[in-house]
Amino acid sequence: MSMTKTFHIAVLAFPFGSHAAALLSLAQRLAASAPPGVVFSFLSTQASNAKIFSKSTHSLIKPYDVWDGVLSEEVTPKSPQQLVEIFLKATPDNFNVIIRKAEAGTGAKVSCFLTDAFLWFADDMAKEKSVPWLAFWVAGASSLSAHVYTDLIRAHSSVANKEENVKIVPGLSAIRVADLPEGVVCGDLESPISKMLQDMVIKLAGATAVAINSFEELEPVATNDLKPILRNVLNIGPSTITVPLLLSKSDDASGCLKWLDNHETGSVVYIGFGNVLVPPPNEIVALAEALDSSKIPFIWSLPDTMRSLLPNGFSEKTKGQGKIVAWAPQLQVLRHPSVGVYVTHCGFNSLMESILCGVALIVRPLLGDNMMNCRLVEEVWKIGIRVKDDKFTKCGTMKALDTIVFSDKGKEMRDNVGILRSLLLESTGPNGSSTQNFKTFSDQLFTTRLTINP
Repeated sequence: MSMTKTFHIAVLAFPFGSHAAALLSLAQRLAASAPPGVVFSFLSTQASNAKIFSKSTHSLIKPYDVWDGVLSEEVTPKSPQQLVEIFLKATPDNFNVIIRKAEAGTGAKVSCFLTDAFLWFADDMAKEKSVPWLAFWVAGASSLSAHVYTDLIRAHSSVANKEENVKIVPGLSAIRVADLPEGVVCGDLESPISKMLQDMVIKLAGATAVAINSFEELEPVATNDLKPILRNVLNIGPSTITVPLLLSKSDDASGCLKWLDNHETGSVVYIGFGNVLVPPPNEIVALAEALDSSKIPFIWSLPDTMRSLLPNGFSEKTKGQGKIVAWAPQLQVLRHPSVGVYVTHCGFNSLMESILCGVALIVRPLLGDNMMNCRLVEEVWKIGIRVKDDKFTKCGTMKALDTIVFSDKGKEMRDNVGILRSLLLESTGPNGSSTQNFKTFSDQLFTTRLTINP
């Protein structure tokens, strides 16, 4: 069949944290395997697009900027949560405006929606246009399960019993009520973000497929339980490895890799908390004091705006011991043989990178699914340790460092992460589960292309 019409995929991103970058990675994979006549319009905010698009972005993917909801005359600083809430108030109108612009730019009506699962209103958009909607969950199966089962969990759990395990949900038996994302049982259950997640669960049943940014073998019970509930639940990740993100040493402007070359195998601690939130100032001080006293070599990725929080004289005092940089090529650093410990908030992408690189974790959760990830890291996979009371103190951090670097328990953690690494590599191999699931997902996406009449 000859094709003369364009198959136009509208990709709608949630422009906060690592969400948009993960969705763009998926779009890149799809573009690389797309049949003729397919184009992608990628819709996110201007700030988000400017950050994640580069010269290496596939030529079939064109960015379009949607309004972030912030009024031009507004000058009062906003917290990350406030920015999310402002953005949510602007949806879906801000996306509808730019969808019309993208349709005019491509000369083709939208043929399919591929969106972050958070953007539940894509279900309504797809139905209005009589086209498919495919959703992408950027984290793991367990966190998706927690939201899918929110009503059931609330009916059997309460804030008063935070230490109880969520045994009623398959795959979450090791998770405590206290570990669940805010808005499931604890926190403001009527906040815009909580409401967004509630609406998402209702609408996801209408999605043609739900892709998860993980691999089958990591959370098999939760994954298999979701399959009868949602259509085409497919672990197609992690994007960390399925889309190459490795940099050459020439891209390492901060000199981290050259510095690591001069250290022994497994001797260095890498500290990085992503680009959304960092621990409070008193904990930054405690972490710095623990590093100073431990004398363990470290690389700390810390924005310049946070340097003033470090104890007086810390940088000079630890100059021979550590390296503080505003930005580090994180995946390359973690892959370096000299790195043996990763201190992180345990976001899902960071978790996947640690598994890929075979590095044990010291975790201090900050938001979202971090608490669940931390619990799984320590109690289920046994590849890391949470800092005591989920807060950095000098004593607690030094104890965690000592456990991972020097104890038999630390060796067991490194062995366990090595096992998960092998499973991850197998899943993303030629015949692996993630590879096969991606093929199924792309088939779901591109099959509808044949319905377009030439």
